[in-house]
Amino acid sequence: MPKPVTPLLAADCIIELIDLPERPFVLIERKYPPLGWAIPGGFVDVGETLEHAAIREAKEETCLDVSLITLLGLYSNPARDPRNHTVTAVYVAEAHGQPKAADDAKNVALFTFKTLPELLAFDHALVIADYQAYRNSGQVAPLR
Repeated sequence: MPKPVTPLLAADCIIELIDLPERPFVLIERKYPPLGWAIPGGFVDVGETLEHAAIREAKEETCLDVSLITLLGLYSNPARDPRNHTVTAVYVAEAHGQPKAADDAKNVALFTFKTLPELLAFDHALVIADYQAYRNSGQVAPLR
C-alpha cells in the first residue's frame, strides 16, 4: 500500500509573559517568506510530540523556556499557509523573562490586543482573535 500524501504538521505557541503587566504576548517577525509577524512555531519533527515541538520551537525562536497551559485549537484551512497545506496545533503558554530573536526570527516583540502589528503572517489574525476570546471567556477556539 502506498504511503498517503498528507498535509505538513506544525505546532505554534502563543507565549504570555506572566511577569509583566497586561501579560503581553510574543510575536516574531519572520526572516523568510511569507514575511510578517507570526506566532512562534514551526514544523513537528518525526518522532516528536506536538507539545514537544511547540516548546522546542518557542525556545529556538524566542530563547524562552515555556510552560504549555492549554491547546487553543487546531487550524487546518488548506489556504492558511501559501507554501503548502499545513495543519497547526496552537498552544497557549507562559514564560518569564525577555525574549530574544533567534533561528528564523528576524525580530521579536511584545504585543497586546491593542498594539498588534499591521502585517500578520498566515492565518494568525484569526488565531489571535481566538486567543483574545479565550482570554475573555476561558473558552478555546471553536471547531472549524
